[in-house]
Amino acid sequence: MNQDEILKLFTDSGALLKGHFKLTSGRHSDVYYEKFTLLKNPTLATKLCKTMADLLVPAGAETVVGPTTGGIIIAYDVARYLGVESIYAEPGETGRVFKRGFSLRPGQKVVIVDDVLTTGRSIFEVIDLVKSYDAEIVGIGELLDRAGGKVKFDYPYFPLTSVDADSWEPQNCPLCAKGEPLTQRGSRKF
Repeated sequence: MNQDEILKLFTDSGALLKGHFKLTSGRHSDVYYEKFTLLKNPTLATKLCKTMADLLVPAGAETVVGPTTGGIIIAYDVARYLGVESIYAEPGETGRVFKRGFSLRPGQKVVIVDDVLTTGRSIFEVIDLVKSYDAEIVGIGELLDRAGGKVKFDYPYFPLTSVDADSWEPQNCPLCAKGEPLTQRGSRKF
């Protein structure tokens, strides 16, 4: 799948929403990419994860790690295509943690995958967690980079698609200034 086909999936499935949204990052935006509209459909999710796995094959990963919640589904399916294990990182008191007996060994080759990037906070938290085990990060995959490539990582980065979607700190939000009602979506509550 190419970038245009992936963006069309978001549009055609109703996963591209327009309005006034509080993003998981805390920023505000006039667009929201509801990845669960895609991920709830195994046929669409599998197409996206197969495309991501194809990009990540050269990395030589032994494990795929995704942050909760959307990253669990993506990590599992990408790992299935790569023929490796999948684990996920959950929120802890000071960042992400492994629970449920998950861990990594020093030098283990890891790819990190996630759904939609705005600030990169979830990915950076997983990077810190993986590094705390002295594992080796060999790549990062993302379904949609809504920051248009502005967030930089010290590892090979493979977004399936990239858009430059506007987002603002709440105090600078033009939609708030107009008094437009705010809808909160995502998994982090502020």
